[in-house]
Amino acid sequence: MFKIGFGNDIHRLEVGRKLILGGVPIPSEKGAVGHSDADALLHAITDALLGSLALGDIGSHFSDRDEKWKDADSAVFLRSAIELVRAEQFEIENIDSIITIEQPKIKPYISEIRENVSNILMISVDRISVKAKTHEGLDSVGLGGAVKAEAVVLIGRFN
Repeated sequence: MFKIGFGNDIHRLEVGRKLILGGVPIPSEKGAVGHSDADALLHAITDALLGSLALGDIGSHFSDRDEKWKDADSAVFLRSAIELVRAEQFEIENIDSIITIEQPKIKPYISEIRENVSNILMISVDRISVKAKTHEGLDSVGLGGAVKAEAVVLIGRFN
């Protein structure tokens, strides 16, 4: 049996904040604003995993109103989601994701991001796709005011 999950996330960008994508610090003048570390990619993948089994969304598991999660490493959220998936006897078949941001260019960091996500989820890196896009000057992302990530996951039952 296979199931699909979709996740997305968007965070405002501000000067002086850190930009972390896929658990990798990215040198940038602007960084993402959020309750946790604002890692849009890990949030999108977490949402996709939770959604694949109708387990709610990241906010229902890790509320931004809970001080426990203030400045939290988003890898904690992703590890929790994969534990829930594995508890239901499913495993990730593959992940396809897109990071959309105008600046900085993400392409030089894609291999490191894929490797880091692979390590967090304890799956082979060849099951993880990360693509980088821009919005070509359109909307809040295109005007440099936000970073957005989307992810789709395919999980399969392993019993």
